[in-house]
Amino acid sequence: MKRLLWLPAVAVLVLVARWLCYALAAPSPLAGPLEASVGGPRTVVVTLVSLALAAGVSVFAVWIAALGVRERARLRPERIAPSLRLRRLTLRFAGLYAASSFAFAMFESYLHWRAGIGFHGLSCLVGPVHRNAIPILGALALAAAALAEAGAHVLAWMRAVVRELLRRRLAPQQPAAAPDFRDRSLPRIAPLIARTRGPPLLA
Repeated sequence: MKRLLWLPAVAVLVLVARWLCYALAAPSPLAGPLEASVGGPRTVVVTLVSLALAAGVSVFAVWIAALGVRERARLRPERIAPSLRLRRLTLRFAGLYAASSFAFAMFESYLHWRAGIGFHGLSCLVGPVHRNAIPILGALALAAAALAEAGAHVLAWMRAVVRELLRRRLAPQQPAAAPDFRDRSLPRIAPLIARTRGPPLLA
């Protein structure tokens, strides 16, 4: 069931990547005739810039989530703080990258087939218009996986707090001892009162 929640994420990645690819492939109105015929920046530049931005966003998201959980854990040392699962982040990145690349190629092939161009399959990823799709999809998948791991890290800490609060609420509480309001000085005065004698009776 949880895996089905990634389908909207893959769809968003495909749509964003498609919009960026077409925007980069469009010639700039400020470029000259020869530069415009090339069709946008080089793939190497797009790859370096996209991966640098994705790495920065990923590191910042994971760092801020880990910092927040660590600072909250210092206030309650008895609580066990969850740890970041970088292996899960890597697996999510690989899964999102593969799924979004496949979905991008199939979606573009379907559009080409509807337009009468033909069904190109996975070759759409290396075509002249979509030559930037591979690095852009990789950058978007890395950022999405990092944001998901950061959110899961914070959510795990919140669940730990809720479990502890429920455990304290359901635990049997010891009844509080009733306060003793008796005067501690009475036992000391009572023997003195018992030893006193009244006046003698009249004959």
